[in-house]
Amino acid sequence: MTQLIVEADGGSRGNPGPAAFGALVRAAASGEVLAEIGETIGDTTNNVAEYRGLIAGLRLAHAIDPDATVEARLDSKLVVEQMSGRWKIKHAGLRPLALEAQRIFPPGQVTYTWVPRAKNAAADRLLNDALDGKPRAAPAAPEPPEPPAQLGSATAETQQLFVETAPPETFPVEPGPAEPAAEKPEQTGGLMAVWSSELGPPTTLVLVRHGQTPMTKARVFSGGGAVGPSLDDVGQQQAKRAAEFLAESDVLAATLSGTAESGAAAASPIVVASPMQRTRETAGVIAARLGVADIAVDEQWRECEFGAWEGLTLAEITERYPDELAAWFSTTTAAPPGGESLDDLFGRITGARDRTVARYTGRTVVVVTHSMPIRVLASSTLEAPPSSVLRLQPAPGSVTEIQLYDDGTSTLAGFNHRP
Repeated sequence: MTQLIVEADGGSRGNPGPAAFGALVRAAASGEVLAEIGETIGDTTNNVAEYRGLIAGLRLAHAIDPDATVEARLDSKLVVEQMSGRWKIKHAGLRPLALEAQRIFPPGQVTYTWVPRAKNAAADRLLNDALDGKPRAAPAAPEPPEPPAQLGSATAETQQLFVETAPPETFPVEPGPAEPAAEKPEQTGGLMAVWSSELGPPTTLVLVRHGQTPMTKARVFSGGGAVGPSLDDVGQQQAKRAAEFLAESDVLAATLSGTAESGAAAASPIVVASPMQRTRETAGVIAARLGVADIAVDEQWRECEFGAWEGLTLAEITERYPDELAAWFSTTTAAPPGGESLDDLFGRITGARDRTVARYTGRTVVVVTHSMPIRVLASSTLEAPPSSVLRLQPAPGSVTEIQLYDDGTSTLAGFNHRP
């Protein structure tokens, strides 16, 4: 029996926004590409585009050999879990697409495998080429067989709650297409190279995520709406390792030793913390090691407000608030009930960054904060789309370094270092 591999991807620029899919079929034995396609589909969401890519790939495979066994490889965890029957398809707009994909081959001939985005580069290239005005057409394929009476396993009531074993605060989101590189010189011509001496000294933000708490360990949402909890024993050790790392690191060497390149006397280290108990405890350990008497507490550096999701696991949120969670994953304007949208979070955290830089221009500032604020600043520094915050994962007690220059240039000098 013929064995085929389908690689499929879909995405939109804006989510929702201009969307496309890419798909190809390989011979399983040789890896040879037998057919490929990339098409635009108007304005829609990432999830719809992912399903459209799967449908296109399965149709290509069916045209090659309707009796083949097929392994469909996608970088969308959502589509893989739903089509495998482990997640219930709750979004009404996705059910017809799942049904359309399921009916292309008889039951049992298709299996679904999640792959990292890096291993789905060929399909990603096809969809981005299509969005850039270079679609790839496929040969005409015969109509798929008539649909079965019901969706079957893809609408099973039981979800496999794999999120319980994911790292703390990891979100199962679908990677979107890479943003195209800037083509117009004027878009980047005003920025100097970061190694240019004309830029002058940067203001350096050393972002430290607080150490582990019982809620971190339990993998529940722990936001900025409550002062607690405190660090647990593991979190205390993480705070001590972060403090020791900072005391011995080059980034604070000039401040601590008085050997700044400018020749000026060294200023005292600066430590800023969000008002949450876990960040203040972490900051206290760091300040003690650095010899800092006072910690500046800034409530704008608090964690994202999760509202009704506070204290719940991702699995529990998926069960109780499926529509709200889907919206939060799909658009930056949606917020948890009683919580903050990503747009609100971006505004608050970039404002906190700008105020900190204005107050401590040219200095190195240790900011003890939370997972989501660090994600926001890393994403903003890289000029990545806001949805990218759901694909970043700073660990408890980790250190991230961002340098900001007077002309607006910023660099991500280090991310998620784990002492």
